[in-house]
Amino acid sequence: MAHVWQKPIPEIYRTLSDEKLRERVAAARAKLGKRLVILGHHYQQDDVVAFADYSGDSFQLARIAAEQKEAEYVIFCGVHFMAESADVLTDPSVHVILPDLGAGCSMADMANLDQTYECWEQLEQACPGQRIVPVTYMNSSAAIKAFVGEHGGAVCTSSNANKVVSWALGGTEATKEAVASKGEPKTKILFFPDQHLGRNTAHALGFSLDRMIVWNPYRDMGGNTPEAVRNADFILWKGHCSVHQLFRPEHVDQVREKYPGVKVICHPECAFEVVQKADLAGSTAYITKTIQSAPAGTTWAIGTEVHLITRLKNRHPDKTIMILSDCQCMCTTMYRIDLAHLCWAMENLAEGQVVNEIKVDDQTRQWATVALQRMLDINSATTPPATQPAPTSV
Repeated sequence: MAHVWQKPIPEIYRTLSDEKLRERVAAARAKLGKRLVILGHHYQQDDVVAFADYSGDSFQLARIAAEQKEAEYVIFCGVHFMAESADVLTDPSVHVILPDLGAGCSMADMANLDQTYECWEQLEQACPGQRIVPVTYMNSSAAIKAFVGEHGGAVCTSSNANKVVSWALGGTEATKEAVASKGEPKTKILFFPDQHLGRNTAHALGFSLDRMIVWNPYRDMGGNTPEAVRNADFILWKGHCSVHQLFRPEHVDQVREKYPGVKVICHPECAFEVVQKADLAGSTAYITKTIQSAPAGTTWAIGTEVHLITRLKNRHPDKTIMILSDCQCMCTTMYRIDLAHLCWAMENLAEGQVVNEIKVDDQTRQWATVALQRMLDINSATTPPATQPAPTSV
């Protein structure tokens, strides 16, 4: 699904004070009532999150959107792929709105459909007799999710990547030895678009780094030899999060030297070397819960987006909370969603005009739903369901 750049909103919204914008947002909110649900991602600005009915990570919010029975409109204060997922999971009658169409995700944009098909063809040619299962991170376009659904794979989040990868490998105990002992064709995972989450997940499941290769979509065979591709257990797409890429292993060393006894917690989108040096690693929900339950007086350095860290710091003044690096680790595209765009979108809805609707086409929606539903089934099952070809219709 192609991105459409945001046209300038009326100048009046740029001249209003924040206080006036908040008043007008509140008025539009009151007029729309239960017809509207506002979702705010953890990385959003505080001024925007203040108006959210629900806040959370991308998949939590997409599921919440799907659970709304009275809403006609869902405003997703996040980025493009998140709004797409919400549209896939909600009833077709629900309008999903992204306040600024320029709020994209550089990671999601690092894997496009043409490159994915080319990669798949080359993998099939290089790996005869092997079983290839695609797994895509939630931070991907609806088109990529649909490809994964159609080719027998599933979506994962940073919270359930271990479960989904284990399922893709054929069981709950996903170690190299366990897979080999079954005597089945070699299973290979194509993981995208974030190489770091893929690497950290595979290593946590017992796979050594030499069993993983990186696929550069701009080079033939991803920049690998056919032999390396055949021997690898994991093909990791060369993608990354521009925010989490900024954290370096030396930042962990520096914060430990400056704050003896500090606990370091980071997101698994961080590089492998950072995750290995940290005390803990997990999703935004995991980070939030860990900080909430930590004893008073403890000191934490967090490797994730700055808005979430600032919010946690303000909510837990009994703990010392800081960002792992002094760099401005901010999701700049998420930052495009501001009070002005939120107010503009809401006032249009209040007048009966839908703006910036995110609509996934029917075929993409069908197969993306398959991939997302597989993830839900895997996540809820005690014993994950066996992988099998996707149905011809859903």
